[in-house]
Amino acid sequence: MAPQRSTGAGAEAELPEYAGHYRLESCLGSGGMGVVHLARSTSGLKLAVKVVHAEFARDPEFRGRFRQEVAAARRVSGAFTAPVVDADTDGERPWMATLFIPGPTLSEQVKRNGPMAPEQLRRLMAGLAEALRDIHRVGVVHRDLKPSNVLLAEDGPKVIDFGISRPKDSELRTETGKLIGTPPFMAPEQFRRPREVGPAADIFALGSVMVHAATGRGPFDSDSPYIVAYQVVHDEPNLTGVPESLVPLILGCLAKEPEERPTPDELMRELRSVAASYDTQAFIPAQRRPAEPGSVAPAEKAVRRPARRGKRRVAVLGAAVVGLCLLGALASGQLLGQTGHEPDKTGQPQTESAAFSTWSVDGVVPGTGTPQCSHGAGKLLCSQPGVVFALSPANGALLWRHSVTKQRAGEPPVLSAGLVQPYTSGGSRLAALDPASGNEVWHRRLGTDTTVRYVGGTALLVRSDGTVTGVDAATGDTKWQGRFKGQGSPVFVSFPADPLAYAARTSDDGSSTHVTAVDPRTGHVAWEDRLKGSLSPFGSQDGSLFLLATDRVFRGTTGVVRYTPASRATHRVTLPVPLEDAQATVRGHMAYILATGGSLVAVDMDAGRQLWHLETAVSRGSAPVTDGRKVYFSSGDGRLLAVDARWGRLVGQTQARLGTRSAGVMGAPPLPITVGTYVFATAPDGTVFALDGRNPSTW
Repeated sequence: MAPQRSTGAGAEAELPEYAGHYRLESCLGSGGMGVVHLARSTSGLKLAVKVVHAEFARDPEFRGRFRQEVAAARRVSGAFTAPVVDADTDGERPWMATLFIPGPTLSEQVKRNGPMAPEQLRRLMAGLAEALRDIHRVGVVHRDLKPSNVLLAEDGPKVIDFGISRPKDSELRTETGKLIGTPPFMAPEQFRRPREVGPAADIFALGSVMVHAATGRGPFDSDSPYIVAYQVVHDEPNLTGVPESLVPLILGCLAKEPEERPTPDELMRELRSVAASYDTQAFIPAQRRPAEPGSVAPAEKAVRRPARRGKRRVAVLGAAVVGLCLLGALASGQLLGQTGHEPDKTGQPQTESAAFSTWSVDGVVPGTGTPQCSHGAGKLLCSQPGVVFALSPANGALLWRHSVTKQRAGEPPVLSAGLVQPYTSGGSRLAALDPASGNEVWHRRLGTDTTVRYVGGTALLVRSDGTVTGVDAATGDTKWQGRFKGQGSPVFVSFPADPLAYAARTSDDGSSTHVTAVDPRTGHVAWEDRLKGSLSPFGSQDGSLFLLATDRVFRGTTGVVRYTPASRATHRVTLPVPLEDAQATVRGHMAYILATGGSLVAVDMDAGRQLWHLETAVSRGSAPVTDGRKVYFSSGDGRLLAVDARWGRLVGQTQARLGTRSAGVMGAPPLPITVGTYVFATAPDGTVFALDGRNPSTW
């Protein structure tokens, strides 16, 4: 048949007759990002092909978003989704083909036939819980689960559409101008903290979808998306008409706080207790028949909500100003009902040496972004553009400041050979400062093509031609000079309590990595070896080097390698799901890895397996650090997050600290600093702050 015209955003020219090898036969629907067509392969296989709108195909940002959608859909292709058959994300009009699944959407079913019967509702909830379990297992958060994204197939519900943005057709806007999701089915945190949404948001959406299936409306219902947004954040859901046996489960899903909602596994377990006669008969059509005796369980069998972790701050607004304040906040991109706690200004916990209270102070140079800090000589040593300064860890008091030129982005000053060593980038001099006063002790001229890495009491100066110079960090004098075979212009890394510096160079085909360990005091090679795969060192423990293994084609971290040079033994642990652009740390035999999309995993190298997996939804975090009890990392919006190192549970996070002058979320947040039981961090609004790591739930 003739190609169809788009009914989506923006007028388009005639749609293509083919997407790749697939003939487009008819239009199944249109959304904010593209048009979905019924298509056939050469062999006659029915497919659903999504073609991006022409206006978005010219936008590099949207091409990137579509690539993410395809990648997410491929990762979760299985029994509870529409499997991806083919895709082209780089063509003139990007497209994705999935297996065509006959059956109406949940939205169509309810509109056509009215609310579902209790037996159907139980099967729907169980099927969606199974789907979310599989989706979350592979590190994906759907973020837009709603009735139109649920297909009712003969063998159960299927979750479709892993697109994560609707930029042109949403009335609501976040501070970046885009709202992720559909208001009636969004969780409170999607309004409060739209950049940081985890798997629990899908559980909230599941609760809203179930209310729609049971009643034909949502738990928060209004013609105005602004009012719906306020209701989601502040009001209790309307569950009138929901079968009594499902009310406790749905209430659990609709808890305001993410940590109070059940997991998919908990939901499936409770659903089995709600209906021992739960069956797996064909989903559509289904007979309406009375519930069998014993199928309704008492309310006390519902999912138990965990104890509240801190008080929820509820906005109290006068009736005369509610509408205006809410409308103004939404229109200006402010977040609804922002939760979080200021650092405790009154608590007086004790360290071994002195009294310590939580504190927060502004950086020395206002409006220049995130300070970069480290700990040394009993001080916080920090830098901002044009200045290095020292703060008291006890109370944040400024101890001294020193003007310098061109700190390297993302590199705090360090203590080396007892002196403060500011990193420089593109500058012409290297300098060392007295940690007590900030006065300059020595300086040395540098070439503009020189990078610097401090290891122990030595500064390693690396030129672009591969020449490495070892400089005494105490005096600035040259100790040695040379090159290292197989490393080109080496990029050195070093790790606490390890006297060696490491350089790793991967072969052009990604099949092997040449690792060289150098004694920075002498320039002698302590050991070198060629290891299998594309590897990058991230830590060392007890004489072993730990490296991340990366797939060079898909650029995902696929595993962790422990190499022991004394025995030349290599131990590899493969991750169940690859992690994108991962950063890691190690303590003992445990490796903790954080991916760009917020997946945090713990790998037990002795046991040879991944111990736990947590979806934090932090889009771009710092490398993780750990004190053995908790894992800490910073997010791009200035939050500090704490995760229980043993169980993989989020146990605390601070409020966002973007600041009024911030242009947006920064790309590479600085590492948190742990000293004893206390944690120090910095944020884009220019603050440096200190918190008690023993009680993250109070942050």
